[in-house]
Amino acid sequence: QVQLVESGGGSVQAGGSLRLSCVASGNTGSRSSMGWFRHVPGGPREGVACITTANATTYARSVKGRFTISIDNAETTLSLHMNSLKPEDTATYYCATPTVCLPDRPIDSFSWTVWGRGTQVTVSS
Repeated sequence: QVQLVESGGGSVQAGGSLRLSCVASGNTGSRSSMGWFRHVPGGPREGVACITTANATTYARSVKGRFTISIDNAETTLSLHMNSLKPEDTATYYCATPTVCLPDRPIDSFSWTVWGRGTQVTVSS
């Protein structure tokens, strides 16, 4: 089974940028769709961005134009470049695979989706 480890979270002022990384290890021979989710305690989990095996990407409306998801050529490191950060982007961000990743549809998980442990992003005003 694949294991996922996120890094790159931290604290930044509004308008700043951060880059999150997620390294996949274990059974990574043939990757599935991958994505980033975020969660604030007491609130719903939100699918932020995802990338298919064909490298098609989908973004939540709340981050479109500000966030960019990508994967390296070895397909073992998933990244999320976050620009123009807002206080409402504050959350714990999770890497996950596989994900429901369809154009213009909410990004979602399966019951068998594998999750990383998360990395905290805090944006101050």
